[in-house]
Amino acid sequence: MYRYVWRRLPGSTPFRLLIALLLAAAVAAALWYVVFPWLAPRLPLE
Repeated sequence: MYRYVWRRLPGSTPFRLLIALLLAAAVAAALWYVVFPWLAPRLPLE
């Protein structure tokens, strides 16, 4: 999967690395602010 994403990114290697880091940050932010708050009340942690 990562190889597929890497091949589809445009530009040279440093630019690809920058885009890949931005994509990873966007996914992490979406998980942090959307998925985890929605899931927290449904987890039996207490």
